[in-house]
Amino acid sequence: MPGMAEREPITDVDSDFSSPDAAPTSWAAARQQLDHAMTYWISTVRPDGRPHVTTIAAVWLDGAVHFVTGKTERKARNLADNGRVVITTGCNGWDGLDIVVEGEAVPVTEADRLRRLVDAFAAKYDDFFGFRFADGRLLQPETPDEPLVFEVRATKAFGFAKGETFSQTRWRFPASS
Repeated sequence: MPGMAEREPITDVDSDFSSPDAAPTSWAAARQQLDHAMTYWISTVRPDGRPHVTTIAAVWLDGAVHFVTGKTERKARNLADNGRVVITTGCNGWDGLDIVVEGEAVPVTEADRLRRLVDAFAAKYDDFFGFRFADGRLLQPETPDEPLVFEVRATKAFGFAKGETFSQTRWRFPASS
């Protein structure tokens, strides 16, 4: 399935929310931030319309953010009714780059990608989560249910560059064909 790497975004800077001399942040810089971040926040929508936000661990693979959750967790129950999500990551200071990705969380079931995700999570988080690949599935030992794995297919993303120059960059992704 196509991920963000296969869909180069349309990039522009919003001059209303940027320093006069601001240039757009490159999508390559945003991808690097998404790849190297250790903590992300996911926003989902409850069935009654109330928002739900929580931290997640995630990896960048095949041009998209991927995360894992338990079937009974609030975010998983929300995603069963509404796959629209917002993923954010960044920094807590006045220097750096904050990223907001809007998109659709789509289940990942392909065995090869699940195997590569196990490797990616183990490498990034020093095998903290203990994910394993067996029988074509991602498993987490000592967890009764098989975890759910999602790819976030971006529709739009924003980059908020902070420092001497502030800029708000918007990336719009063409629909998958």
